[in-house]
Amino acid sequence: MLKKGNKLYSILTGSCPRCHKESMYLDKNPYHMGKIFEMHERCSHCGLKYKIEPSFFYGAMYVSYAVGIAFAVAAFVIANLFLGADLITTFIAIIGTLIVFMPVIMRISRNIWINMFVKYEPKVSQKKTNIQQNE
Repeated sequence: MLKKGNKLYSILTGSCPRCHKESMYLDKNPYHMGKIFEMHERCSHCGLKYKIEPSFFYGAMYVSYAVGIAFAVAAFVIANLFLGADLITTFIAIIGTLIVFMPVIMRISRNIWINMFVKYEPKVSQKKTNIQQNE
């Protein structure tokens, strides 16, 4: 299910959407708050420029809203339906979930956003690898 060439692989791992060879982020841990948005300028394998245009990732805010709603619904279902918590406790569980997972939601939203515009190209990845081996 999670193998290279799949959009889900790039979204969940934060790897380059074109070649899936390198992480887009300088620090893979989203909980290092000072470095949450720091990205490489380009992919070292295929040369893809991650910030396609100025303010490119502003669109990820819309995706972030949808991903946040999905996390909130999951927290509601788990707290209310599975654990049988009352409404106030369920509300607190939703707020806690959103606070704890906010860095993950932000990273996943950026990954989804860039994957909407860039497709996986295995030949680009193979060409770069072949060139490096020949040098």
